[in-house]
Amino acid sequence: TELPPIIPHHPPYSGVKEPGCFRVFGFLEDPPTNFTFLFVYSGCSATKCQRKLKSSLKKKFQCVFEGIAKAGNSSLLNQIYTELYITEGRAAEVNDEHEVRQIELASRRPDRPETTIRHEDMFKPSPGGHEPVRRVMTKGMAGIGKTVLTQKLTLDWAEDKASQDIHFMFPFTFRELNMLREKKYSLLELVHHFFPETKEAGICRFEEFQLVFIFDGLDECRLPLDFHNKKTLTDITESTSVDLLLTNLIRGNLLPSARLWITTRPAAANQIPPECVDRVTEVRGFTDPQKEEYFRKRIKEKQKARRIISHIKTSRSLHIMCHIPVFCWITATVLEDVLKTGKEGELPRTLTEMYIHFLVLQSKVKNLKYDGGAATDPHWSPESSKMIESLGKLAFEQLQKGNLIFYESDLTECGIDIRAASVHSGVFTQIFKEERGLYQDKVFCFVHLSVQEFLAALHVHLTFTKSGVNLLSATSWWPQVLGDRSASFYESAVDKALQSPSGHLDLFLRFLLGFSLPTNQRHLQGLLTQMQKRNPQTVEYIKKKISENLSPERSINLFHCLNELNDGSLVKQIQNSLRSGSLSADKLSPAQWSALVFILLSSEKDLEVFDLKKYSASEEALLRLLPVVKASTASLSTVLSSQSSSLRELDLSYNDLQDSGVKQLSAGLKNPRCMLETLRLRSGSRSLGCKALSSVLCSQSSSLKELDLSYNDLRDSGLKLLSLGLESPQCTLKILRLSGCMVTEEGCTCLASALKTNPSHLRELDLSYNHPGDSGVKLLRARVDDPRWGLDMLRYSWTDTSVMFLSSLALKPSASVSFSVDTNSVNRFLRLSDDGRTVKAVKTEQDYPDHPDRFDWRQLQCRRGLIGRCYWEVAYSGEVDVQVSYRAVRRKGVRKAWKSEEADGCWSLRCSKEGYTVSVITSPRSSRIAVYVDCPKGTLSFYEVSFNRLTLLHTVHTTFTEPLYAGFRLRSDASSVSL
Repeated sequence: TELPPIIPHHPPYSGVKEPGCFRVFGFLEDPPTNFTFLFVYSGCSATKCQRKLKSSLKKKFQCVFEGIAKAGNSSLLNQIYTELYITEGRAAEVNDEHEVRQIELASRRPDRPETTIRHEDMFKPSPGGHEPVRRVMTKGMAGIGKTVLTQKLTLDWAEDKASQDIHFMFPFTFRELNMLREKKYSLLELVHHFFPETKEAGICRFEEFQLVFIFDGLDECRLPLDFHNKKTLTDITESTSVDLLLTNLIRGNLLPSARLWITTRPAAANQIPPECVDRVTEVRGFTDPQKEEYFRKRIKEKQKARRIISHIKTSRSLHIMCHIPVFCWITATVLEDVLKTGKEGELPRTLTEMYIHFLVLQSKVKNLKYDGGAATDPHWSPESSKMIESLGKLAFEQLQKGNLIFYESDLTECGIDIRAASVHSGVFTQIFKEERGLYQDKVFCFVHLSVQEFLAALHVHLTFTKSGVNLLSATSWWPQVLGDRSASFYESAVDKALQSPSGHLDLFLRFLLGFSLPTNQRHLQGLLTQMQKRNPQTVEYIKKKISENLSPERSINLFHCLNELNDGSLVKQIQNSLRSGSLSADKLSPAQWSALVFILLSSEKDLEVFDLKKYSASEEALLRLLPVVKASTASLSTVLSSQSSSLRELDLSYNDLQDSGVKQLSAGLKNPRCMLETLRLRSGSRSLGCKALSSVLCSQSSSLKELDLSYNDLRDSGLKLLSLGLESPQCTLKILRLSGCMVTEEGCTCLASALKTNPSHLRELDLSYNHPGDSGVKLLRARVDDPRWGLDMLRYSWTDTSVMFLSSLALKPSASVSFSVDTNSVNRFLRLSDDGRTVKAVKTEQDYPDHPDRFDWRQLQCRRGLIGRCYWEVAYSGEVDVQVSYRAVRRKGVRKAWKSEEADGCWSLRCSKEGYTVSVITSPRSSRIAVYVDCPKGTLSFYEVSFNRLTLLHTVHTTFTEPLYAGFRLRSDASSVSL
């Protein structure tokens, strides 16, 4: 007889009177010969519940709705589903960059090898791993396919195609859970409420079932998720807040064997502590082949699909955005409609054109489907115009607040009648997605952030053309002088976007500038009351900004802005020079350098080899082309093993190579052709491949003589692995630097033992900023004094725990910065020496030329702007202010009071023989100060340096909106400073 799968049951179901049990009456023969069992089957309630739940979830998830269901855009998920590119990610760090920048990065080849993973393998241990994966977090930007991914996994389970070791799968969304933030439930009641099949079956225990809980959309969570709340909950029948239920479920206090899958946008990933996540994965969207596969599945006519794929490749902006599945749907919808009319010459090439066509298309649908109009009727009726204006207002106001989901009250404030909009406006139902949570409460969002930014930009543009009000700067001009003021309007928008460190206005700016083109305005006739002419001043202003020293991300977005304005002159100029071979890097302007970077990064082909000599061998060229170097895929391991390589010294410090990167590097180092003698990997990673490096030291073919691993989190375990190589007779290493590697007495003992086995080669050992202990120091000192050893120099220092942590973990500079004084800033009563690294106050005025950057008081500023994490030390005498400030710090006129400096973007530590002062903080005197700044984190710390110890004096917590500059003010005639 075919019976349903036998499911393990909890003891309460083991009695004969309980439903869903199997009872063994005995063997048919005694003694048994064929071990045949006789079962009395009373109808397993758990199996019936599973069947019903699968049936319900199949109905719910078998269709995917592109746009919204009631607009008739549903498709069978299995017919259009295209595999997504998913990688094993890193810890759930905060990512504050705007997602358009993340799209740019995702479209480029990764700068390190990546481990891909399939959605059905989320809970499988990694290759070689045995630990079960219970809690998975999947990150990905809006519209990248996270929700569809969870739907696919659920549907595969419901259709018995995958995850058949799972008894029950419970998919939740945080949008639904938000509705319950004022309610109290037990976990059992929560499951019963959302999945009534479990309640109907009378299931009240889950401990012995294999469960998967899916929580989609952590970034939309409005629950506190307070993981600091220590209240422990272990009973699934105990009622409490939904917040406490979730935190205990995630911690593992509730149903510790249940598996959890949480999806989120990157910026919200840190809401869950890293120790509560067993695996981090990242949805990267579509690869180029997956994009093509999507269009072939979505568009049934093969010739039309080929035409659309070919067109997308001609536009860098469209091609990049198609990494996002939602944008692929918008693109397919628009291009398919345009091709129906036979007007291939009108296929949109820019983002603004694409979204305007999409808006017009939905207006047509609304007119034909809801209003009974004809295809020849105007696009914009008074009713649809009013609706678009209201949606634009909502998009802009919510964008300013940072809201991506909103409620009925938000819509009402913008004058949107929800019932009328839902019934009469096809635009509303297509562009705007309405979702129903528990109790039929309505939650609203735009189908993608880019749609919200498009409508927000349209609202700002319409407001300016109709009333002269600039919503970005709260200024207004009379309509009759708009022609004279439009350039200022767009220039102010450019400036505002450039001021954003995260780039949150980058896409908004592209749309706003795109609206200024007459060709785009013609499609909006009916919405626009006044047409504008293309303003060449805006193009020139953007080119001027590109010529300034901007970050690569900002320059790239400005080139996209020029593309929206149909101006490609800068790019064409460099392209022509590249084709003709007449490119002279020595004569390139800053704007032309930026254009070269943009072209190289925009190339469809992966940059396998980047030859700097082709452009210039200067340091300036290298610095300007660093973004290209980072994007190239040339294997350094291959370079090291090349027969033509003469590389003797390699410094990869301050890079996050991780184990995988070091393994690949080690393969090249062990090649007999590799001649490398010095390798520096300072401050590279908290996970460095010591095992791989140990194999290099053991290799007979290795030429390595100096190895610097300082400020990596090796600890004793890493040093033990390294010692295996050091004790090998093949190891000929002469210098080993392990400063600040969290090494203790145990590691030093192991190191001493290894060197005893192979005593003749190592000459210099640096163990400073570690904690070797008495016995560790004694062992190593004895080896120095032993004539049988080759060790000539041993460096070590004692540190307490806090200093050791600071040295090895916190002080992770993101780049090696060479400090040099900006000579144009130096006050005339200061004298420079030691190649500009020492400054002294003098009474005689120095003969420095006039310059607008020169300080009127005894102060100076360094030349290099600081980003990332940076550390430097200062020796001083007399009375000195050690400063960190923005570039535009006050330099002229009557100087303001010292305590007001911070408000002007300047933070100071006043040092003198009486001590240090930051506001009211004082400390004993020392002649050396350390400064550590973490720009992304917004912290600035001052330390006293004494006897190899760092003592924290003061930390500033703020938000840095610009690059920082080191600086000093010398307050007395006897003052001096040395960097």
